[in-house]
Amino acid sequence: MRCPKCTSIEDKVIDSRIGREGSTIRRRRECLECGHRYTTTETHVRDGIVVLKRDGRREDFDRDKLVRAVRAACHKRPVDAEQIAMLIEDVLDALEARFESEIPSQAIGDGVMQRLRKIDQVAYVRFASVYKEFRDVTEFVDEISSLRRPASDLPEPS
Repeated sequence: MRCPKCTSIEDKVIDSRIGREGSTIRRRRECLECGHRYTTTETHVRDGIVVLKRDGRREDFDRDKLVRAVRAACHKRPVDAEQIAMLIEDVLDALEARFESEIPSQAIGDGVMQRLRKIDQVAYVRFASVYKEFRDVTEFVDEISSLRRPASDLPEPS
């Protein structure tokens, strides 16, 4: 790890803690050359995941793309970065348990929507409006109406 102040690669770890969501490790480091202290975060790297798109194309999974989509849905909503990180980790853990190396994009979207619905209904509707590609206002109104029903009454995501 390079020191952000002097770019030296000589450092020592002075403290390690498991992140609140349990999927990261925070390490406090001290540069042995300049004495600057800084924090790094380690996370599980998910290699080799391919997303099967609706049109049949395949593309490498891009975690940043998923993070951007969820952040956009949660923009100016009372959803903090840690909740977003936990949501994404939960979705990915569930998908990796269910699928091998190829995951349908629909399963990713359904997993995000299912969790967003419980966290923030406005963020859920924002995400759903892009993900489900509503063709008209009626579909949008139907989706909002579904929020009045408990999540247990809704059909399981496919």
